[in-house]
Amino acid sequence: MVKSLRTTSPKKFKDAKKAYAQVYKIYQAQRAFMCDEFESFSNGKLPKKKIRGFYPYARINVTEQNYKKLSSGKRYSYGFVSKPGVYETTLTRPDIYNRYYVEQFEHLLENHDCEIEIGVSDTPIPIHFALGEDFHLESDLSDEHVDQMPNLFDQPDLEIMDDQIANATHLVKEGQPNPLALFTAPRTDLSLMRLKHYTGTNSKHFQNFVILTNYQFYIDEFIKMGEATIGKDGYTEFIQPDPSARTPQMSAYHLKRDCGMGITMINIGVGPSNAKNITDHVAVLRPYAWLMLGHCAGLRNSQELGDYVLAHGYLREDNILYKDLHPSIPIPALSEIQLALEDAVQEITQHEGHDVKKVMRTGTVATVDDRNWELRASIRQNQRFSQSRAIALDMESGTIAANGFRFRVPYGTLLCVSDKPLHGQLKLPGMADSFYRERVNQHFRVGIRAMEILRDIGPEKLHSRKLRSFNEVAFQ
Repeated sequence: MVKSLRTTSPKKFKDAKKAYAQVYKIYQAQRAFMCDEFESFSNGKLPKKKIRGFYPYARINVTEQNYKKLSSGKRYSYGFVSKPGVYETTLTRPDIYNRYYVEQFEHLLENHDCEIEIGVSDTPIPIHFALGEDFHLESDLSDEHVDQMPNLFDQPDLEIMDDQIANATHLVKEGQPNPLALFTAPRTDLSLMRLKHYTGTNSKHFQNFVILTNYQFYIDEFIKMGEATIGKDGYTEFIQPDPSARTPQMSAYHLKRDCGMGITMINIGVGPSNAKNITDHVAVLRPYAWLMLGHCAGLRNSQELGDYVLAHGYLREDNILYKDLHPSIPIPALSEIQLALEDAVQEITQHEGHDVKKVMRTGTVATVDDRNWELRASIRQNQRFSQSRAIALDMESGTIAANGFRFRVPYGTLLCVSDKPLHGQLKLPGMADSFYRERVNQHFRVGIRAMEILRDIGPEKLHSRKLRSFNEVAFQ
């Protein structure tokens, strides 16, 4: 026996904002119903039936008659389906995705002259997701209530939270609609909850331009900048983790602008596991770009400590994404990102044209999963680095770029050489301190300037067709 709220019939719209308003209405009603029932439960009133709320859905039916082939000159690489058919996705958190949903609906209406149907889906909302990021079951309920919950409220179901759509392994069953978006509502909600857990900040604060770093020094500079920039250059607010709470695993900081056009910086720590973890979750927010701004080992004798490395290819030996995106699949460089990074280096360092080569090399970055790779036998790995023409090595960049490719998020990498183990210059305390004092601030300013350049370019030019597959979903 189930108690649910099923009072809303499906409605069709040819206006994107009205379609979004219906999504908002359904979601808020379903969530409010669940939260009210949960409050009664937590106050000791045991429900006689299982309580169930449902996500809203969006569906389009693109017939042969209203299917339009888009010209190759179309500005956007998304916003249309690859063939006639029925397409559907579940939706969540319209408070966060308001602009995103409206934009996606507008493209569908423009490209296919169809109606967008909004209704109540058959996918339950897990109670954890309905309660939101700031509710903690362990501290807010008794042990008895926690034990009773699975019988009375839906729990997260991992079977409907995988990445098959993004990985292009999803098979549509006969009679079922095609996917309209990369992520279902439950998969999205899981990531929104995980973002709060790992970064110490709510998902609503994340901005569309994300810098990922593996050193706290960059975060320190970003905090100084953030606190000094509020009210200037369109920046309205600076958000950071609560200093009185536990230190999060991967702290995030948000320099906010209207419409999410500010900059988020996250200290992802060291290693490909962290890099995959955080980008798995940031991806559901559909950022316009993410960059890796970190340190690396220089592999060429001609490099100096403090030189920059602009990655245009990756030797991926992170051993974390091989099941989702095999290392044999190339990760292309994206021209808009590459040019923005190069322009930022020129502007900040005051080197122009051919002189940029004095401070920056463009080439392949090797990403490995062993921090002490230097201790392995050198013959095999040196040969591999040489054959790949790698000029630098780190533990995160290849993973971040590969996940950007996998999730259709524009990506780029600008590293700074902090040691040269193959040439006797190891990362030791004294050397590191000197290096950080001299180079961190400039590298940081290059990363910020690159994001400003990308913001000026605009999202419609950043979402390259290189990121889209044969049978692509319509949502960006």
